[in-house]
Amino acid sequence: MRLWQLLLVLLPLLAGGPAAAHELRPAYLDLREVAPNELTVLWKVPALGQMRLGLHARFPENCVRKTEPARSIETGAYLERWTTYCSGGLKGRTITIDGLSSTMTDALVHITYIDGATEIARLTPDLPSLTVAGQQTTLDVAATYFVLGVEHILSGFDHLLFVLALILLIHDLKQLLKTITAFTVAHSITLAGSALGYLNLPQPPVEAIIALSIAFVASEILKSDPKASRLSERYTWVVAFAFGLLHGFGFAGALKEIGLPHSDIPMALLTFNLGVEAGQLIFIVAVLTVFAASKAMLGTIPSISRAAAAYAIGITATFWLISRLWTFGG
Repeated sequence: MRLWQLLLVLLPLLAGGPAAAHELRPAYLDLREVAPNELTVLWKVPALGQMRLGLHARFPENCVRKTEPARSIETGAYLERWTTYCSGGLKGRTITIDGLSSTMTDALVHITYIDGATEIARLTPDLPSLTVAGQQTTLDVAATYFVLGVEHILSGFDHLLFVLALILLIHDLKQLLKTITAFTVAHSITLAGSALGYLNLPQPPVEAIIALSIAFVASEILKSDPKASRLSERYTWVVAFAFGLLHGFGFAGALKEIGLPHSDIPMALLTFNLGVEAGQLIFIVAVLTVFAASKAMLGTIPSISRAAAAYAIGITATFWLISRLWTFGG
């Protein structure tokens, strides 16, 4: 199967819905200590309509519910809220996400203690339990947020599709590096500003414009002319920078859901962003390697392949745009 045929098969599969296009959401357990050993609980599980993943948060035996769970369904998620009292506290105790071992998703656990300290852990199907430490070192925070950044970008199909479109649009490696750098700087600015509360845009229109940015670059690929390059081709870094500012708000949306630890905000923000950049670099290297292999086998990548890929990207992005506008309007 040729490259363009593979893209035509794979890209529409990414168009499963506006939420899925942005990222694969993990389950989320948020615990906030409001009085000594008393915690409010928010348990959030990915859902599709009334159907939810069969995941359940199991607390240690010293924890007793003080209130019955209040249940609700929000866009793409099933939520439960209640209050629990853990005699002797959570430190040294084990929290388990039942059902996680039989899924392909992760679960994030975010604990905020009454003194402002924060503990964050990522649970996986291979490691569905957490022994609460009561505190985290700066190195622990850095490692956790770096991994979260890498996973976010590699599951953020719309961001990856935008980068893929840029790679297809730009023929010169030096120009590509300049463009990717502009995109990186731009989304780093808005990611930091939004996460720290200095910048704010509502998420639904941001997600819609991100889809529009992908469709725009796809259309530019189809209009590309090596003999008479257009303004968008000569100054692609300007386009990438402008849209990168919007993509940064998309990254910040995920980071806001996770939350930043009060004691290590700069480190968490920095390492999350570094993780995003590392994941983006992994994707770029993988795409360029595939392109190089295709050129080695075919001598060159036929123009029809580039056009077919552009149409596939554009169709997928347009589907996301309509879906997100529909959700926003509703």
